[in-house]
Amino acid sequence: MNKIKLDYSNIMAFIDENSINEKIPICISAARKLKDRGGAGSDFLGWIDLPAGITEEEMNEYIKIGNKIRENSDILIVIGIGGSYLGARACISALVPEFDKKSPEILFAGNSLSPIYLNSLLKYIKGKRITVNVISKSGTTTEPALTFRVIRNYMEKIYSKEELKDRIIATTDARKGALKSFADREGFRTFVVPDDVGGRFSVLSPVGLLPIAAAGIDIKELVAGAKEGMKEYQNMENPLENPSLMYALLRNLLYEQGKSIEILSNFEPHLHYIAEWWKQLYGESEGKQGKGIYPASCDFTTDLHSMGQWIQDGVRNIFETFINIEDTNPTIVIEEDPENLDQLNFLTGKTIGYVNRQALLGTRMAHREGGVPNMTLSLPTLSPFIMGKLFYFFEWAVGVSGYMLGVNPFDQPGVESYKKNMFALLHKPGYEKMTQSLEEKLQKEKIYTVG
Repeated sequence: MNKIKLDYSNIMAFIDENSINEKIPICISAARKLKDRGGAGSDFLGWIDLPAGITEEEMNEYIKIGNKIRENSDILIVIGIGGSYLGARACISALVPEFDKKSPEILFAGNSLSPIYLNSLLKYIKGKRITVNVISKSGTTTEPALTFRVIRNYMEKIYSKEELKDRIIATTDARKGALKSFADREGFRTFVVPDDVGGRFSVLSPVGLLPIAAAGIDIKELVAGAKEGMKEYQNMENPLENPSLMYALLRNLLYEQGKSIEILSNFEPHLHYIAEWWKQLYGESEGKQGKGIYPASCDFTTDLHSMGQWIQDGVRNIFETFINIEDTNPTIVIEEDPENLDQLNFLTGKTIGYVNRQALLGTRMAHREGGVPNMTLSLPTLSPFIMGKLFYFFEWAVGVSGYMLGVNPFDQPGVESYKKNMFALLHKPGYEKMTQSLEEKLQKEKIYTVG
């Protein structure tokens, strides 16, 4: 079975069936508004039908380019920030084995302004065959634009202009923008960021599919899973049987009870970047007008030894969503140790997966008893098909959830605030008045420093 299941029994001690039933019409109304494109942000709903619109020809092209990258490159550097890289990174981290050394090694850059990271990257790629996929709709977003400038300067010293045409791929706007103009002038291969698909919803477009294909992941199965999710989760006939709608409904009910933080917890380290992708998707979509559930994440059992105490006994303003993988094959069987110094012989014959499963069950019970409502999202296995379905599950749910909350889930006005301050402090042309104002503020502010 390829069903993603939602177990919310550990929430029912905190809410009742009547409150769920009262919320169902509101949930259906939000879902209908989303499907009919009748709500705020309707210009950015291209993601809704995106899986169904991807052609066989397009996928074959991504696979062809991906194969070429694997043949002629030791490293693929994906340059992008936010939705321009998180979806691909989440999928690749989840599906490519942790210590897989097959080419190409996929590295991510342009998602920070750290000179330490960029310097280390330049040292690491020296002497290796490089391909770059730079992803930016405008080409002027500071972090990826600066990184691309630095990496391109490095590549221009080791490759001819003709070679660069095969080693730099731009995923950008179809018609305009600095990156589009530059790529056309230099003869770089380009792919299109759809106009009506926001960055955080773009993993099933060329933004995500090209680097995912380069990693050797079956993108046809990924898209097939998303198509099935699209059909399943848009069904409004019975929300109680639709896990995506129920997830949106339940988190809104908990939010109304003062549960303002959601922790997405997993028991598999390679799901870490799924949570990072989810945090952007939900944080940017819902955090507006003084509203929104704060998305946080934990990697268990690791974080049970760091955050476990706070979750168990801290402020009761949280709820938890666990991601569980039912089939974690391959298995490792625990063998008997004659000395039994670690006193673990009682586990002889059991698998590590079994132990991990009991840790999940024990954590769910403990947190519920500690006053933390929690639900579990169970994936039958971790495969490209299920990953595509999971992407669509969360995308559909956040659209419904945002409309239930009363915000536009498809804009992000707050993201621009730091950029304006940064540009003014960097003396960017056009920001002169703001530069003067900010510098005057800085001179007046008292600085408190110790150490």
